[in-house]
Amino acid sequence: MDFDFRYLAPVSPLVQPFWATRSGTAREFVSTAGTSSELVFTRQGNRVQVALVGPSTQARPAPVPQDAEFLGVPFAPGTFLSSLPPRHALNGGLTLPLASSRAFWLNGSAIPIPHEDELDAFVTRLLRRGELQHSDVVERVLKGLPLPASLRTAQRQFLHATGLSSRQFGQIRRASEAAQLLRQGQPIADVVVLCGYSDQPHLTRALRRYWGQTPAQLRASVVSVQDFSGPPG
Repeated sequence: MDFDFRYLAPVSPLVQPFWATRSGTAREFVSTAGTSSELVFTRQGNRVQVALVGPSTQARPAPVPQDAEFLGVPFAPGTFLSSLPPRHALNGGLTLPLASSRAFWLNGSAIPIPHEDELDAFVTRLLRRGELQHSDVVERVLKGLPLPASLRTAQRQFLHATGLSSRQFGQIRRASEAAQLLRQGQPIADVVVLCGYSDQPHLTRALRRYWGQTPAQLRASVVSVQDFSGPPG
């Protein structure tokens, strides 16, 4: 992948580490499946684009704007935009309208587009305006904790907050864990056991769907934990 990602620790627990990168020579890359929805800000010369990128249930090729800078604000599981739940951007991105070259429209209000050193303030602004919501049900489902409502109601709330069913969410996360273990050099047979796959063909099918690569291809590009970089999933 022709990207060098930098990650920034957020203050709010409602978002995952911010990321920043710049496009290189690649014309496209394989966008892997992921459970997060995020706001992505793209600057290409004098052009600015703001997009809500939703969760994705399969790997797919994606075009890369040339000589562009990107900032990402990934939401933590259960966090979402109140006016645009993740289902609106499932398996793709939703371009948000610009109010000017420095702001975009969200729920009828012009929101300033942040620079890298303004991301925490940007999240705080969204929270104060009530643009961000968080569902505790998602964490309870993922951790197997008692639910505050019936199972059917919890499943409906989980789907609304993440854009995915709990089953889809778990499958994507398991494939992501397997892919990272393979890229760290773990033997394929060990990853099958560690991640709970029934056999190697089961693992291969999952990684082809969610990462667009086979276990052997992922293991061929071994990196250390410290060197691993890529878009958050």
